[in-house]
Amino acid sequence: MSFQDPIALSLFSSRLSALCQEMGAVLQRSAFSPNIRDRLDYSCAVFDPQGRLCAQAAHIPVHLGSMAWAMKDLVAAADWVEGDMLVVNDPFKGGTHLPDITLIAPVFIQGVLVAFVANRAHHADIGSQMPGSMPVSSRLEEEGIVISPHLLLQAGERDEEFWQALMQQMGNRQQSEGDFVAQISANQTGVRRVQALVEGCAGSFAEKLVALNDYGARLAKSSFAAIPDGEYRFSDVMDNDGCGAESIRLQCCIRVSAGSIEVDFASTDQQVAGNINCPLSVTAAGVMYVFRCLLPPETPACAGAFEAIQVSAPVGSLLNATGPAAVAAGNVETSTRVVDVVLGALAQAIPERVAAASHGSMNNVAMGARLGTHNGASKSWDYYETIGGGAGASALTAGQSARQTHMTNTLNTPVEVLEHNYPLRVTEYAVRRNSGGAGANQGGDGIVREMQFLEPASVSLLTERRQQAPWGLAGGYSAKAGSNRLNGEELPPKINLEAKAGDKLRVETPGGGGYGSC
Repeated sequence: MSFQDPIALSLFSSRLSALCQEMGAVLQRSAFSPNIRDRLDYSCAVFDPQGRLCAQAAHIPVHLGSMAWAMKDLVAAADWVEGDMLVVNDPFKGGTHLPDITLIAPVFIQGVLVAFVANRAHHADIGSQMPGSMPVSSRLEEEGIVISPHLLLQAGERDEEFWQALMQQMGNRQQSEGDFVAQISANQTGVRRVQALVEGCAGSFAEKLVALNDYGARLAKSSFAAIPDGEYRFSDVMDNDGCGAESIRLQCCIRVSAGSIEVDFASTDQQVAGNINCPLSVTAAGVMYVFRCLLPPETPACAGAFEAIQVSAPVGSLLNATGPAAVAAGNVETSTRVVDVVLGALAQAIPERVAAASHGSMNNVAMGARLGTHNGASKSWDYYETIGGGAGASALTAGQSARQTHMTNTLNTPVEVLEHNYPLRVTEYAVRRNSGGAGANQGGDGIVREMQFLEPASVSLLTERRQQAPWGLAGGYSAKAGSNRLNGEELPPKINLEAKAGDKLRVETPGGGGYGSC
C-alpha cells in the first residue's frame, strides 16, 4: 500500500490501536483482582525496536505517557531474544510507582526484532507492610517490593527462582500470581498480533512506522502553530506531603516558538520527605497528556506527535526526584497537579480552549488486613480504588459531574463487586451536590463515597485539594475543596489509620472550577 493514501495510513494506525485494545481485553478478562478486572487499572502499547511509541489503547494517561518516556532506556538495556519478557516497577529505572508493574516483550519476525509490546497494571498488593500498597511513606522501600529491570521470561522459560522469591512476598499469592500471568498472556497475545500484522501487510513495516510518525508530527505542528509564540507561567501548590511539608509549590513556564514547545519546571520546590515526589517520566506523562488534548482526534498516538515538546525539571526537585525518594502519591496526585499548572499556563495563551481546574486528586483509598492463612489459603485482603470528582468548566460547556478526569481513566469499583470481595459495606454513594464552582458555565460536582468496615482494617488515604480548592477561569469561582472523615471526625489529606469494625469512612471529593463571570 502507498502511504500517500491517507485511508491506507488510517487503517494501519487503527489496526495498531486495535491490537492494543485486544491486549487490554485479554488482561482484563484473565486478571484475578477487581482492581484490574473491574476498575480497568491497566494500559497496553506497541513500540518500535528503538522504544519509540507506535500505538496505544485509550487506557490510563499516566501509565502510557511514562512508558513512552522510559522505553528507550529499557529496551536498550537488554540483549533480547524471542520469548523474552522483562518486568520492572522501579520508579527510577523506568517505572512510575511500585504498584504499577510493567511487562515488556520483543516481537521477532524470522529472527529480526521488529517491535516491542508492553503492558502496565496496578497491583493492590506489591508487598508493602500497609495493605493496598499505597501508604503514607517517607522511603521507597516502605511502599513495597522494588523490581529493577529483570527478565521474567528468558527465551520463553520463566525464571522460577525469581518468580518464587517474588510471590513469597505477596500477601495474597493466588491473586498476585493470577494478575502476573494475565499480564504475561496479554503480551503474548500482542506479540502474535504484531507478527500477523507485519506478515499480512504489503511493504516494509518499518517504513509504515516512519510514515505514521511523519503524519503525527505534521498534525502536531499544525495544531501547536495555533498557540501564539510567547512565554506563559503558572504556579499551584500541593496541600502537603503527609510528613510535615505544607503548600509545596509547582511552577511551570511554557515557551512557544514557531510550534516548538518547551515546558520548564525550573522554579518548582525541591523533593520532599513524603511520597508526592515524581520521577521525570511521570512529570512528562502529565505534560504529554495536556498537549495530546489539543490535537485532532485522528492524531495517531505515536512518538512523532510529541517530538516538538521538550520537558525539563531540576534534578532533585519534586518533579525530577532522585532515588530512593518515596513516590507512591507522585504518580497519582502530583501528576494531576502537573496537568493543572500546564493548563493554567496555556490558559493565558489560548483561554477559549482550556478548562478550569478539575477536582485535582485521584482521591486514593487503600485498605486491607494481614490475617494469615486458613486451610492453606490466604485470608489477607488488599483493596485500592480511586474516586472521581467534578470536571472543570470551559468556555463551551459546564463541567461534568462525578467523573474520573485527566491522568486517570479507570472505572469505579461497582458496589456489588466491592461488597462481594471485601468485608465492607457501601452506605452512601452519591453526587456531591453544589460542590462545583459557580460561573457562566458551572463546574462539575464531586462524589460522596461512604464505606462501613465489617472487620478491622488498615487504611491509607492519599488525597489532594482538601486545603487548596480547584480554581476557576475567566471570572469563574473555585470549587469546594474535598473532605475525608472517619466517624464524622475530619482527617488529614494523607494518613495511615486503623479502622475498627463498625467504623465509617466518608470521602467527599472536590468539584471542578467554574468558567466565566456569573
